[in-house]
Amino acid sequence: MAEDAGRCGAVAVVIDEQTRGVLQRTVSSPKSQVRQVLRARIVLAAADGAGNAVIARRLTASVNTVRKWRGRFAERGLDGLKDAARSGRPRRYDDPVRVAVVAAATSAPAGPAATWTHAAIADQVAGTVFAPISASQVGRILAGLDLKPHKVTGWLTRRDTPDFWERVTDICGLYRDPPSGAIVLSIDEKTAIQARERRYPSQPPAPGRTARREFEYRRHGTASIVAALDVTTGQTLIETIQRNNAATFTDFLDRLDRLLPRDKDIHVVLDNGSSHTAKHTKEWLAAHPRWHVHWTPPHASWLNQVELVFSALTRAVLRYGDFTSRNDLIGKMDTWMIQRNEHARPFRWTYEGIPLKEAA
Repeated sequence: MAEDAGRCGAVAVVIDEQTRGVLQRTVSSPKSQVRQVLRARIVLAAADGAGNAVIARRLTASVNTVRKWRGRFAERGLDGLKDAARSGRPRRYDDPVRVAVVAAATSAPAGPAATWTHAAIADQVAGTVFAPISASQVGRILAGLDLKPHKVTGWLTRRDTPDFWERVTDICGLYRDPPSGAIVLSIDEKTAIQARERRYPSQPPAPGRTARREFEYRRHGTASIVAALDVTTGQTLIETIQRNNAATFTDFLDRLDRLLPRDKDIHVVLDNGSSHTAKHTKEWLAAHPRWHVHWTPPHASWLNQVELVFSALTRAVLRYGDFTSRNDLIGKMDTWMIQRNEHARPFRWTYEGIPLKEAA
């Protein structure tokens, strides 16, 4: 077939099975560009021995177009079907201007603004190298460098402690193998929970449409709670607090101490919040020797299981809740917790990387 094509004056095209597969996928893919599909069809037809005039009629293209892409493929293979690089118009801004744009974007603004805008960078560059530049051109330069000064990624500096893994091992061991005859509690506060009431009713979901909620809301204040999770049963006691300080926290511990059986030791997991580490709290703990504290490492409050209860409360009640008052918010949290306690189960804590679940 290639010889027939050669006798007709057309450049001979020979392709292997791998190249044919690439061309056929280009033709059949709905994501392929029209011009790429045309070029692939020309090469496939040429490889099957068709002459230029025949291919042109079949694909409704000019003979010159067929000749061009047939020849480029014969010379350079698949790379010959790509668009040639274009010079484009000369760069409008020289290197000093581009360097000034990058220098501004990678430095802190003079203030009071905390982040750069394209317009602010343009003003900065004009004052630095005395070259006027538009905000849109600043955007193009930054986009070409994948530089996004308006975006900020946060991180938390880890506070390494010599006993980090010892604390982790201690707490995980407490969860997995609680001391016989002891009570294991996980305690923490959840503060500044907003009582927000939507100004207009929400719309329920419908087939093909998610639920819809109005953005505007009225504020009815905030509420804070302290919670104690019984690790071995999964039940949780919550109490509304007016202030998050050591005095309030030890008052809560006093009530727990009176409620819990006097003949049992109490092991409690606490994070390093100020109300927990205050001198007043430590004095209370020293005066109650049956209370044994297991401190989470700094920045590792996720080891405190009560955080899982707070997460469930947020998903079930707080995130999409509608509260007509602060008391309404508190009432709904109390009701949800009472209902949860009726069927609560302990969390299954594991080292194996399996997602946390409530024990069956």
